[in-house]
Amino acid sequence: MALSRTEREQFLAEPHVAAFAVNAGAEGDRAPLAVPIWYQYSPGGDIWIMTGRDSRKADLIRAAGRFTLMVDRLEPTPRYVSVEGPVISTVPATREQLVEISARYLPAKKVEGYVDFAWKEHGEQLVIHMRPQRWVSSDLGTI
Repeated sequence: MALSRTEREQFLAEPHVAAFAVNAGAEGDRAPLAVPIWYQYSPGGDIWIMTGRDSRKADLIRAAGRFTLMVDRLEPTPRYVSVEGPVISTVPATREQLVEISARYLPAKKVEGYVDFAWKEHGEQLVIHMRPQRWVSSDLGTI
């Protein structure tokens, strides 16, 4: 059964690790790039991700101008939400954004250490904002 708008937005706002996908080549000789990624989202808003400025992911997003995220769970019922849309902005990441996204996924006592490491070791990062445009969702209920 498809989820309502409220249900799918609430589910996407939970701290799931998303499956990220973007077109990997116009020649047809490559499948889409699909990798796990942290993301930030509040119901009704835009989604943002963080990635290396010179990463393959960033290059492919620039070329495609859009990407897809898919999140899922198995308990208490099998459920997923997939959302696709255009990139609306790409800006240099700030340390504050790194703290925000890290706090979404890591225990509070691990955030500061991770942020110190990532800020120093991961190189320049970008924050890429996507406007949700197309949604696919389902909850299979108790099976």
